[in-house]
Amino acid sequence: MTSFDFQPRTRVIFGAGAIERLGELARELNFKRTLLVADHGLVASGHVDEAVVPLEKAGVEVFRFHDFEVNPDTRMVEAGTKLVAPLKIDSIIGLGGGSSLDCAKGINFLLTNGGRMADYHGYGKATQPMLPMIAIPTTAGTGSEAQTYALISDAESHVKMACGDPKAAFRVALLDPALTVSQPRSITATSGFDAIAHAVETYVTTKRNPLSQLFSREAWRLLEPNYERVLSQPDNLEARGAMQLGAFYAGVAIDNSMLGATHACANPLTARYGTAHGAAIAMLLPSVVRWNETAVGRDYAWLHGALAHRLEELAEAGGLRSNLRAIGVSETELPELASEAATQWTGTFNPRPFDKQGAIEIYQCVY
Repeated sequence: MTSFDFQPRTRVIFGAGAIERLGELARELNFKRTLLVADHGLVASGHVDEAVVPLEKAGVEVFRFHDFEVNPDTRMVEAGTKLVAPLKIDSIIGLGGGSSLDCAKGINFLLTNGGRMADYHGYGKATQPMLPMIAIPTTAGTGSEAQTYALISDAESHVKMACGDPKAAFRVALLDPALTVSQPRSITATSGFDAIAHAVETYVTTKRNPLSQLFSREAWRLLEPNYERVLSQPDNLEARGAMQLGAFYAGVAIDNSMLGATHACANPLTARYGTAHGAAIAMLLPSVVRWNETAVGRDYAWLHGALAHRLEELAEAGGLRSNLRAIGVSETELPELASEAATQWTGTFNPRPFDKQGAIEIYQCVY
């Protein structure tokens, strides 16, 4: 049996209305001066105020950082760090989707350990303690709240850097499905499909182990039937909760087994064409599953007997069925895209050996 080392680091609070416990949780962790990292959309939705009220009632002084975008890059993280440095904060709260949570982690790296984000590309490079953090995801997607990695794009090259360290784990993940109801349908679709891809990819990576697969299977069990339900019934809190919990489980699986060729091929599309990450994933995942079947077809069958076809149905439900031509990719660009995909770290964990030729074959299937 495969050896593994599993060390859960994040306490999970789950349930509608759970955000009301934020002050109590912050007080338990001895937060006094905290940074709230949330994008501008969360301010407009009122969710920032929902977080600030219980914090201030608990006597926590709250500072805010909102100046970042989807796929936070090194400049945004550096700007946040510069803003925060003189404030003498003792904690950080990430509120929002993966962008907010990753930005919070990035600021924590630089604030406590100095240097540049590139210094932390890889795993275990933070030498100093990091500030305690609480994650409050408002999407069911990246699973960043369950991971010790921050995904930060290089501002110059647009290459996504996975910067991980055990000290970057959130102390608490506060999962309140009511916070996801305000999402636009397009975000529900793209983030939800990303979570589905995490369940599928983590289940078959070369780094998988019996425990990571348990989380992958449970994530799939929650996500697969509820994805269509939450799109057609956006106010269904049961479906919202299943999606949010499934995304968390898939995030736990990522931290223990990593990802594969789908994410390796998706990253260049996001960097070059600005394609939404979840949309790129939906475009690629069915073809990657078919490409991998010679290596792990039996494993895929445990999830679904016709997995690639089912994934196409789910992408269709989310309005995400597309091809490379539709986002402006010309056939002559495929070799260059494949070269970039072959350098992505996630590709090294794909169950079928993945290289430039493999990436070309996948892109051709999606073209």
